[in-house]
Amino acid sequence: MVWSGSWVAERLGVELVGDGELRELLGLALRRNPKRAHLLVSNVLGKHVPQRPSVVYGAGVELGRRVRELLGEDGARHAVVLGYAETATGLGHAVADGLGHAPYLHSTRRPVEGVARAGGFEESHSHATSHLLLPEDPDLLAAERGGEAHTTLVLVDDEFSTGNTVLNTIRALHERYPRQRYVIVALVDMRSPADRGRLAEFAEEIGARVDLVARNTGTVRLPEGVLEKGQALVAEQEAAQAAAQPRVGWPGGKPEPLCGVPRPHTRIDLQWPAGVPDGGRHGFTPAHRALLEPALPAMADRIAAALGEHPRKVLVLGFEELMYAPLRLGAALEERTGAEVRYSTTTRSPVLAVDDPGYAIRTRLVFPAHDDPADGPGDRYAYNVAGGGFDAVVLVVDSTADTHALHGPRGLMQQLAPHTAHVLLAVVPSYVPPGASAAEPEPSQALHQSQQSHRPHRSHRQEEPSMLPEPLRGPAFSSYAPDEVGWLLQDLSDAELEAPTEEREEAIQSGGAHYAESLPVEYQPSEEYQDLFKAALDLSAARIARAVGTVTETVLAERGPRPVLVSLARAGTPVGVLMRRWARLRHGVELAHYAVSIVRGRGIDANALRWLAAHHNPADVVFVDGWTGKGAITRELAAAIAEFEESDGTEGFNPEIAVLADPGGCVRTYGTREDFLIPSACLNSTVSGLISRTVLRSDLVGPDDFHGAKFYRELAGSDVSGHFVDTVTDRFGEVAGAVDDEVKELLAADRAPTWEGWAAVERISEEQGIHDVNLVKPGVGETTRVLLRRVPWKILAKRGAGTDLEHIRLLAQQRGVPVEEVDELPYTCVGLIHPKYTRGATGADGRAVDSQ
Repeated sequence: MVWSGSWVAERLGVELVGDGELRELLGLALRRNPKRAHLLVSNVLGKHVPQRPSVVYGAGVELGRRVRELLGEDGARHAVVLGYAETATGLGHAVADGLGHAPYLHSTRRPVEGVARAGGFEESHSHATSHLLLPEDPDLLAAERGGEAHTTLVLVDDEFSTGNTVLNTIRALHERYPRQRYVIVALVDMRSPADRGRLAEFAEEIGARVDLVARNTGTVRLPEGVLEKGQALVAEQEAAQAAAQPRVGWPGGKPEPLCGVPRPHTRIDLQWPAGVPDGGRHGFTPAHRALLEPALPAMADRIAAALGEHPRKVLVLGFEELMYAPLRLGAALEERTGAEVRYSTTTRSPVLAVDDPGYAIRTRLVFPAHDDPADGPGDRYAYNVAGGGFDAVVLVVDSTADTHALHGPRGLMQQLAPHTAHVLLAVVPSYVPPGASAAEPEPSQALHQSQQSHRPHRSHRQEEPSMLPEPLRGPAFSSYAPDEVGWLLQDLSDAELEAPTEEREEAIQSGGAHYAESLPVEYQPSEEYQDLFKAALDLSAARIARAVGTVTETVLAERGPRPVLVSLARAGTPVGVLMRRWARLRHGVELAHYAVSIVRGRGIDANALRWLAAHHNPADVVFVDGWTGKGAITRELAAAIAEFEESDGTEGFNPEIAVLADPGGCVRTYGTREDFLIPSACLNSTVSGLISRTVLRSDLVGPDDFHGAKFYRELAGSDVSGHFVDTVTDRFGEVAGAVDDEVKELLAADRAPTWEGWAAVERISEEQGIHDVNLVKPGVGETTRVLLRRVPWKILAKRGAGTDLEHIRLLAQQRGVPVEEVDELPYTCVGLIHPKYTRGATGADGRAVDSQ
């Protein structure tokens, strides 16, 4: 095999001399640094070179065991471990694990307001030198703490070269916290012969014992003038790479803005154990270790579940100082999956990339800092990720770093996307000691304005539950009266989220985006269509009123006298408003009503459930929707509730949905199972309180946020939301008797779901050659949505269907979509989305994809 230091060695005359394993352990690279041009690149550190996490963790643990042997069991119990940022934060933590009972602290370049500094020092050869020591326990580094002696301080760095950094640290700490013994730990001892004698002299100077434990020993022989030659070589290579204009992510490539909707990724809820710090920035004790260890397998299983069954090669990518948490997650994942798992982390350190097997850094990704660093904005780097052949990349950051800069057009999430099929994001809560406050990250100034919002994700304290806001209400949010519904959503009205229908369809079907990451351009009905809506409402108002009464009385009879209505925004919300009105007018009961978001493939808003559980008995919650199609949301809700209750430990939510119409036979609580026109399906926001569809996108919705939506105030002149519910409410009195009779029959009947609609959808999908049930939308309501929001292919209409399809025929005519009459259709109609859509796809007459 080619040694990954040969490129530098041949050009600069640098020699690596040492024991037999040294070349396997280290490669060489170059960097633009006025202090030291060459860089020793470790193959087992997990920083620049992706490596098996078990190898990285095992190297640190083994060093810790060697220290334990040196100190003895009693000495190991009275040791404290200090690791160096940024490269050795994970290594130092692994050494502490190997010692067994030692508390751990690492230096940091991230100041935290309110945490007293226990010290600081400079790193002589680094490009970013200032280190801070910020232990939560101000006595952590003291030789005596809580009446117990901590006689030994173990200092861990990835390499021990000149020794200046470590010896300067010991000198500064010894003045403040004098002790009897120090142990220096490194993967490699690379001191020159001249430097080797300094350690004994230093120990005598301070009057303490200083030992050194290293995995390997060697030295770097540098010819005269190597710094200047290295700097010239770096400049030459950078100029050549800039002239060649390489692909983004490859040697020398600066990131270019990625246009359009941000590429999708999967956000993983790790369920990080409460009270466990994200790392050793403020200290990590044996008690923390005892909480973390049993939680690792379950967190790894959640990552594995999100990855699915297909990835063969997975990279777990940590973030600068956050090395230990992703390392342990990666090692646990390695044990619990058949995939080939690798681990590395991003870095502040700028290194030249050269795509040559004899060079240690073959590719680099460049992206802006995303944790609001104290020293200001700047570039950050991920090495050897591009071209690594990873099927999936699991990025692990702390919540302070989960900002817009991470997700923006130049951000790391977008830079990773072209180099892997699947990007996943796992966020570990940033630990902030009580009494301290984490700095609020500032919005990035380089955001692509048409696609990004301006809401930074906030870091939060683990030990304090997040305070969720109160529901939004009209008239500030929605045109409904404030007592009609409370929206458990966040207001995204200022964000530009709309995209052309064709662009959205192409992105959704290609897997490039999820439908909830953008909004369709709001349909503006023609005068003819508005007249059709009004006529349909006049004809069907009594029919709808009867269904409202039937479903409401069924809920009151079976779920108690004061259920909490929770409508699925937004189609369920007009129904929830009507059910609340029925209960008040017929029984004098004021029911609470909220609207929440549920997204196919992503589940229900877990924060909304947490808010509901904090304010109501979960057993009283009744989920409400407008109608069923094939039952996808019914299944989605059941799965989401089960997952939520397992993860949060909150029990009692009933996943059954109450709907106005259940033509698909998917639920047991309904107003009717007929497939008829519900006029609210004819329009979008203008019949739903002027609220958009809900939005779930990582750069807009943080881990402690509700899902989002927009309030289209500018459409108030076209709003018929109040007209719709008022017209139906006016018919309650005339249908009351029929409702009473129907409810008696229903309560005595077998209302078990038949799932007839799902079977029909599967059959239609195969008969039409679509082979994707998600592109088959059954029922009048779903067919209307296809024509308003998606790229329709054709409409199947039940032969002989009458006025219920007048608006369908009008929309189909406007979109140039054929309507085929068929027999033996369990629905009044079925809408088919254009299969395998591209921008060149058309309907039967070539007009189906035209923008309306």
